[in-house]
Amino acid sequence: MLTVNGPAMSDGDRQARERDGEAALEHAARQAVRRDRDAQEEPEPSLGSRLGQIGILGWTIVVPTLLALWFGHWLDRRFGTGVFFSAPLLMIGAAAGLWCAWKWMHRQTTRK
Repeated sequence: MLTVNGPAMSDGDRQARERDGEAALEHAARQAVRRDRDAQEEPEPSLGSRLGQIGILGWTIVVPTLLALWFGHWLDRRFGTGVFFSAPLLMIGAAAGLWCAWKWMHRQTTRK
């Protein structure tokens, strides 16, 4: 016997698919319960906490950038070299700040 979608399934095939569907539904329900329990144990951070994190990230990037720029400017004034030291030290400071921010964010996510 043929159906529109292909050959008809036997009762054994139909029961096997229903069991697979029930197992998948049970797995999804257990995941939902686990997510709810995790959310209750560790609630979302407050707005103030989120703003504090943004501030920390900003300063983590800005401070090394400005320190490197200040040092490069000082070297340029000392040796009279224009922006010979300032430009590369600015990029190095920004890269160091971004790396520090990335490491800080990585530590924050591994704590949870």
